Amino acid sequence: MNRIDKKFRELKAGKKTAFIPFITAGDPDLQTTKALILEFEKRGADIIELGIPFSDPIADGPIIQASYYRALLGGVKVARILDMVSELRNQSEIPIVAMVSYSTVYKGGSRIFVEKAFNAGLDGLTIPDLPVEEDDDLFEVAKKNDFKIVCFIAPTTTDERMALIAKRSQGFLYYISVVGITGIRDTLPEDIVQNISRLKQMTNTPVAVGFGVSTAEHAKMVGKVADGVIVGSAIMREIERHAKESSEKLVNAVGAFVGQLVLGAKG
Repeated sequence: MNRIDKKFRELKAGKKTAFIPFITAGDPDLQTTKALILEFEKRGADIIELGIPFSDPIADGPIIQASYYRALLGGVKVARILDMVSELRNQSEIPIVAMVSYSTVYKGGSRIFVEKAFNAGLDGLTIPDLPVEEDDDLFEVAKKNDFKIVCFIAPTTTDERMALIAKRSQGFLYYISVVGITGIRDTLPEDIVQNISRLKQMTNTPVAVGFGVSTAEHAKMVGKVADGVIVGSAIMREIERHAKESSEKLVNAVGAFVGQLVLGAKG
């Protein structure tokens, strides 16, 4: 059984919400990324969303864009990221989903990319610039390997299209809480509870919410209605704030911040 399915099954049995932190691979370096993932797991994170840096992301706001730039400037490559995941699997079985641009997947062939990702120890992909109707080959090879392709649903998605995406998405559905790009927000949309409830009536696939979730209070609100809470920009801002400190101090400081978000999501 895929680690994502197993984790959501365990959480459902315990009536708990998944906390899913996003982290950019290679910011500030891959060894620190590895240490952060292990620290997040220790602090109670359930699934990791691992950003694979890309020079022209379409869904990410300035904080994550800046982290991608720093990682690319440091020379991070997809092959090295997969090597890091392989090393991590000697210490942890936490589910890891990579957020990746479709051009990165397509460049060497979607089948080859999925097979390499699966063999390295990744459990799935989120591909923000891939329409659900495209690349049947990708979904086919993913299903064959019990590897999950997580699809996005926005507040503007029609009911008809929402049903189509819900049918095709694997592992969980990624509900975008706001119209726009990732980033830190003071408040979340008032219709978020209604929209998630409507989506959950269409499918038994777990629904996780991201984009704009920035504080423990946000996580608590979302955690009451969703199966998972995703936080990215707020975590990457903390990494940037502590970037000049030692790796150990950075990991401890960011880990403490994630611990507070976990308490909110599961509170």
